[in-house]
Amino acid sequence: MTTELTVTGMSCGHCEKAVTSALKSVSGVQDVRVDLQRGAATVQGDADPQALIAAVTEEGYGAQVRG
Repeated sequence: MTTELTVTGMSCGHCEKAVTSALKSVSGVQDVRVDLQRGAATVQGDADPQALIAAVTEEGYGAQVRG
């Protein structure tokens, strides 16, 4: 399963790495790709979308499922 997130508040490479790390820590995540320029994250695996959003917001960024 692929989940696409819109991520707000990222402004640099450190932000991109922080969001990547937060998403990888969620149970069920197999792969993560965060694109700073697009303000997006693509997550492969069977993780709960709400858990993904919670992980990103705990790092201080905004997130929502792209629809």
